[in-house]
Amino acid sequence: QVQLVESGGGLVQPGGSLTLSCAVTGLIFSIHDLSWYRQSPGKERELVADIDNSGRMRNYADSVRGRFTISRDNRKNMLFLSMNKLKPEDTAVYFCHAGVNYWGQGTQVTVSS
Repeated sequence: QVQLVESGGGLVQPGGSLTLSCAVTGLIFSIHDLSWYRQSPGKERELVADIDNSGRMRNYADSVRGRFTISRDNRKNMLFLSMNKLKPEDTAVYFCHAGVNYWGQGTQVTVSS
């Protein structure tokens, strides 16, 4: 059974930082490209960043490029999203995604003063 479990969300002030983690079990982690998505109320789920199976190729949405960093640890089956200079518009539920259609339950990130 494939499971993706996100953690690390919370409330942070504008300009602050958070690092999200996603623990993946039940699939051969090292062969899969991985992604972070987010969804705000009333909006469609959007791709934030993705990373290839080796960790060498990374892509970012224009809205987060230069502020967010996606990374992975293939020995520990973990995916990360380091978020800096957070803005109120980054407020959303963040989901990790792997394989054909495997999703985590999401972790809430709220950026507010």
